[in-house]
Amino acid sequence: MIPFNKPYMTGKELWYISQAHHRGMLAGDGHFTRRCHAWLEAQTGCHRALLTHSCTAALEMAALLADIEPGDEVIMPSYTFVSTANAFVLRGAVPVFVDIRPDTLNLDETRIEAAVTARTRAIVPVHYAGVGCEMDTIMAIARRHDLLVIEDAAQGVMAAYKGRPLGAIGDLGCLSFHETKNLISGEGGALLVNAGRFAERAEIIREKGTNRSQFFRGMVDKYTWVDAGSSYLPGELIAAFLLAQMEEAEAITAARLALWDNYHAAFAGLEAQGRARRPVIPADCRHNAHMYYLLVADLAERTALIAHLKARGILAVFHYVPLHSAPAGRRYGRAGGDLAVTADLSDRLVRLPLWVGLDQDGAQQQVIDGVTEFFAKS
Repeated sequence: MIPFNKPYMTGKELWYISQAHHRGMLAGDGHFTRRCHAWLEAQTGCHRALLTHSCTAALEMAALLADIEPGDEVIMPSYTFVSTANAFVLRGAVPVFVDIRPDTLNLDETRIEAAVTARTRAIVPVHYAGVGCEMDTIMAIARRHDLLVIEDAAQGVMAAYKGRPLGAIGDLGCLSFHETKNLISGEGGALLVNAGRFAERAEIIREKGTNRSQFFRGMVDKYTWVDAGSSYLPGELIAAFLLAQMEEAEAITAARLALWDNYHAAFAGLEAQGRARRPVIPADCRHNAHMYYLLVADLAERTALIAHLKARGILAVFHYVPLHSAPAGRRYGRAGGDLAVTADLSDRLVRLPLWVGLDQDGAQQQVIDGVTEFFAKS
């Protein structure tokens, strides 16, 4: 079976893990965590980077920093992972689901303003497939209505919008290093603090609501509970693994882009024939080849294509069930306008295997041949 995803190791991960053990500190915020923070800050230009145990944790921290309260509303796409909504639902907020663009599948910036009410506190753009949302427009809307912008850049490491790294444009940004992402640590994430006024409190929230970090820097004579918070730190073994990935980020991204380009060239004919649509990358975006997907005619064709590939030893998958149609989405959220594009495209999208090394032993060509064969027969 050609898997949908296969975690990649650079070769340094186990050595760095052994060094973390040798240093005698396995809890969070040690040597390797600090090096990861420095890499993120240099790479993105954010005011402060803080590793977390997941992107979910980073989103939860963002909701706390935004002082989200029961009854507040947060605008986001329905076509996203549940963590985007859960982080705010946990604070008692109402997710307001806005439709996506038909080209990039990102939050449709032209529909945001109509969803703003007196209860709106934040906009959460999700950079789908590592392709940037129209952030200039989103930031302008946020400033007009005095709203925070919290970027869900889970898929956006090493990608940019108009030269600005994804996650480092809004007030806060959230990254993922889950094993399905481009840079990985098994589980892991990061909060990028771009608005400096949040930096001190973010550190406190991340340390269970204590000023522990200030104590270790000699700023206070003892540390104590000063705010709401939780345990959002990853351990040093996670950070050690992640640093090895960060040091090879350029090479990993280049390898993924080459695979993405192979797919894109191979399926140009299908798109020209109107059989399947390929991803759209706007000219002002630098994507990171996080995923390669095709949009087929309808749900029945997608189901048949996935089954066809599986019979040939290839695991292709669909993606999100739109949150507005899920049981919890109906309970906790509401639609901010028509969601026709979301409903349509979510039924037609199929993701193909994409991982570093897929081009070895002809595996990617097998995927291409399987897809081509399906459309030739259908």
